[in-house]
Parts: sequence; C-alpha cells; structure tokens
Amino acid sequence: MGKHTGPLCRLCRAEGTKLFLKGKRCLTDKCGLERRSYPPGNRGKRVSFKKSNYKVQLREKQKVKRFYGVGEKQFRNFFSRAAHKKGITGENLLRSLELRLDNVLYRMNFAYSRAHARQLIRHGHIQVNEKKVSIPSYILRLEDEVSFREKALQNENIKTMLEDVKGLVEIPEWLMVESEKYVGKVNSIPTRDDVSIPVEEHLIVELYSK
Repeated sequence: MGKHTGPLCRLCRAEGTKLFLKGKRCLTDKCGLERRSYPPGNRGKRVSFKKSNYKVQLREKQKVKRFYGVGEKQFRNFFSRAAHKKGITGENLLRSLELRLDNVLYRMNFAYSRAHARQLIRHGHIQVNEKKVSIPSYILRLEDEVSFREKALQNENIKTMLEDVKGLVEIPEWLMVESEKYVGKVNSIPTRDDVSIPVEEHLIVELYSK
C-alpha cells in the first residue's frame, strides 16, 4: 500500500468505521464519517451489490492496515510472524500491532494520532527504557518503559501538545501511565478484548491462507 495523500476521512468512510486518523477532529461533529456515513464515490448512496467473500476479507485487511498505518509488505511480515507463533494467528497479529511503539504512544495520550506518533518517533523525541528509538514499528515487550527525551520536553510545541491531548483517548488497562511525568509502561500483554477496532481477524487469516 502506497502512502495515502488524499483526504483521510475518505478512508474512514470507505471502511465504514472510525479509524481515528485526524486526532481530536474524529471526536467532534466535524468527523467525515459522522457527516457522510456512506462510502465515497458516485455510487456511495446507492444500494450496494452483494459482496464476494474475497471482497469482505480484503476490506477487513485494509481496515486494519489503515487503522494502524501499516503498509502491505510490513503487514504481510506481521502476519507471517504471527502465523509462526503459538496460539491463534489472528489474535497474535492484532497483539503485535497493538504493541507497536507508535500505537502505544497514541494509546498513552502522548500524540494526537498514530501518524503524529510516528512523526514524533522518527524525529528522535521518544525513548524506550531510556534509550532513543526512532523506529515506529518497534515492538514493545512486557515492562518496557516509554518516555519523552529530556530535550523534547523542553520544546514548547511538544509541551503544548501534551497538555492538549490529555484525556483524548481512554488508556487501556494493559498500559500504565504517569501523566505528569509523561512516562508510560507496558503493564501486561494486550488481549483480544483490548483491541479497539471492530474487526473479524479470522477473515484476514482466511485471505492470506489462500
């Protein structure tokens, strides 16, 4: 999947669910899906044709990719690793995506969106266990601590942002956050119930199993 350069709200409308790609705007009545809940395009308001099994499976995959901001090659690698782990492949896949550093940063209320979190990470503002990490797809482990580098916390723009995003999203139980210190920790490994996007992951497994 190449980088999407068009309106982000079209992606939410195409998938029929909120992907939370535009930060605070997604929580207001300005949300594109709230204003136009039908799919984009000329046929959006028309009665849709019956979807094939392949199309249903493909839409589930696209929805998860867009939600976490993962490209096709990277997503396939995540799936391959999930398939080789013990347990249910679909749940292994979602668990790995939840533990990505960019997703965790967003879920800790340290960024407006996952895309914004990726920007913060690539610019060298984030550290894991007091060591700088500039890879958004970095997979966190149990007890890993995520925080801002000292220099980043002296940046006025970042300080303003951190005050603005407080309470933006509900922090899941598997994460522990000290909001005043801007430090978070992976308290436990996320379960299937901790995944916030409505998805039938078995359809993705079926798609890749063909």
